[in-house]
Amino acid sequence: MARRLAEGQVVVASHNQGKVREIGDLLIPYGIHPISAADLNLPEPEETEPSFRGNARLKALAAARAAQQPALADDSGLCVNALGGDPGIYSARWAERPDGSRDFAYAMEKVEQALSGHQDRSAYFVCALCLAWPDGHCEDFEGRVTGHLVWPPRGEAGFGYDPVFLPEGGRLTFGEMDPDDKHAQSHRADAFHQFVAACLSSRAD
Repeated sequence: MARRLAEGQVVVASHNQGKVREIGDLLIPYGIHPISAADLNLPEPEETEPSFRGNARLKALAAARAAQQPALADDSGLCVNALGGDPGIYSARWAERPDGSRDFAYAMEKVEQALSGHQDRSAYFVCALCLAWPDGHCEDFEGRVTGHLVWPPRGEAGFGYDPVFLPEGGRLTFGEMDPDDKHAQSHRADAFHQFVAACLSSRAD
């Protein structure tokens, strides 16, 4: 049986404020109050694992041990079938400019350039969630959503690659959707629903 998470504070092991905000929106109805790793001045560990699940676990354990309280980490990315699954676990690295700054408009352009000549524009987002405790116990979940890429980018909502991702059967990109609509169908929502069923109370039902 999965270990349950009590109501109260949990560390969101991320310095990405868009991601922290989105996870926080999902947690608060369950009486869980997120605080980001950045707010606690926790360092970002180097993501050295070869999978989303492995990197989520690495980040969650590092934050839980440093803060001495439960920590929730997300590792997610865009996988493009015609590019052999790239950018995949390197989705954030594709956004790094030569000067070290991170720019997802730049990343989306790189993906579009890499797709030049390909007819297949199918893609999917993956989200791995890991909830870790200071004693090393972990609960892991993985979700995904399928769709295809559009160009040019559409919408100012969301973050990352959202403006070029059109979910299967949809008319709006994740960048055009109201946040509540995105939360209802995203890869993060898929993983989060698994996490809720295993680790949280039914308070929000």
